[in-house]
Amino acid sequence: MPIMNVNYRAGDLGETAKADLARKLTDVMIRMEGGANTHGGRAFAWVMFNELAPGNWWAGGETGDAYVSLPGLFLVHVSIPEGYMNAAHKREVQAWVTEAILGVTSASGVDAGHSIQVIIDEIPEGNWAAAGQTISLANIADSVGLSKTGSRFAWSKTYFAAKARARAAAGYPTDAGGLWDQAS
Repeated sequence: MPIMNVNYRAGDLGETAKADLARKLTDVMIRMEGGANTHGGRAFAWVMFNELAPGNWWAGGETGDAYVSLPGLFLVHVSIPEGYMNAAHKREVQAWVTEAILGVTSASGVDAGHSIQVIIDEIPEGNWAAAGQTISLANIADSVGLSKTGSRFAWSKTYFAAKARARAAAGYPTDAGGLWDQAS
């Protein structure tokens, strides 16, 4: 259930390139989901674009290109449920997003991509909802058609079990949120 919010400077991405990038980033999200190329997987794969006027994006204290590499300024926030990815998978996603932007813009060279930043925002368990209902990582797996018996889901369960133990040891209130119902 990832969502990508792509911020870019006006002029750095045309309409055709934007449509191509939306398709490529959707493909990245399907890969992120472990290949959930299902109706549910695609329904939750959202890409939003925010075009900023040149005077609204400053790099190095100015609005020009002195501190900007090809293909221009891009800031991509990838929102995912907490406990969804380990560090290696996050690095893969950051590389895939950068590759998608470089591919669509045909940017190349030694410095190409240095002005593309990809930030993964993890949404704590219990803080994501659809249709007015809080959904869990287990609900998401069901919605997109992913197995809950694989190694990735097992990693998520282990992550949340460790988080629960750490919170309990620190005396967190049991209703503080952010923990996965292990019965899921």
